[in-house]
Amino acid sequence: MHERDVVEDFTLQDQDGREVSLSEYATKPVVLFFYPRADTPGCTIEACGFRDSFETLKAAGAVVLGISRDTVKAQKKFQEKYALPYPLLADADEVICNRFGVIKPKSMYGKLVKGIERTTFVIAPADAEGKQRLLHVFEKVKPEGHAEEVLRLLEQARAR
Repeated sequence: MHERDVVEDFTLQDQDGREVSLSEYATKPVVLFFYPRADTPGCTIEACGFRDSFETLKAAGAVVLGISRDTVKAQKKFQEKYALPYPLLADADEVICNRFGVIKPKSMYGKLVKGIERTTFVIAPADAEGKQRLLHVFEKVKPEGHAEEVLRLLEQARAR
């Protein structure tokens, strides 16, 4: 996916088993961050970064949604353990991960496996036609300081 592409609506269950659709947030910028696995070191740093910047991101008008291949139960455990104040979406079937193209070959202990490449999509509020478009893609994200990087982008977009 590239900037200005239309982002099709999707629905997944959050950590509480509630169905969440992207279109629910059509009036706000959406920070959709894909992470490899709940409660692993890099993912915890990234998720806690968004937690610590949550109020500032919210004040900027943004909605934060985390998404991984974990189950609803694993997402709930992760959310509770780190008091994450935003929804964590469960994509155990990899449907949305594949739609966004974040499943990539990775090397793990010398073996090639497929996994989520840490990627964040910032989606603009719906335009006059009601379409939500991609504002920016952060690829191969480094967990440390990423939330601040996203916040800077949102502030620049608002200033335009």
